[in-house]
Amino acid sequence: MNAQTNSFKSLVDQKLVRSGEKDKVKEMLRTRLVECGWRDELKALCKEVIQSKGLEHITVEQLVLEITPKGRAMVPDTVRAEVLQKIRKVLSDA
Repeated sequence: MNAQTNSFKSLVDQKLVRSGEKDKVKEMLRTRLVECGWRDELKALCKEVIQSKGLEHITVEQLVLEITPKGRAMVPDTVRAEVLQKIRKVLSDA
């Protein structure tokens, strides 16, 4: 990620916090991910990784590094679109 992208993300985050919508967006995302089964799929993925490597041979940090890209890719497009739409609305109302 470059500095411009980080700066933009920071600006969006600040606007979400100031508007009081950040927690609402996060809760909406959590709810949608549970509803679509993403959370259960991610849990199963974690279990697979732990079983394949062995509990004694993997740290929480290593597990997070391994599953994060896969978890992000598993988020349904409909959920992504809904969150993006909500963020755009907050930004346009600000």
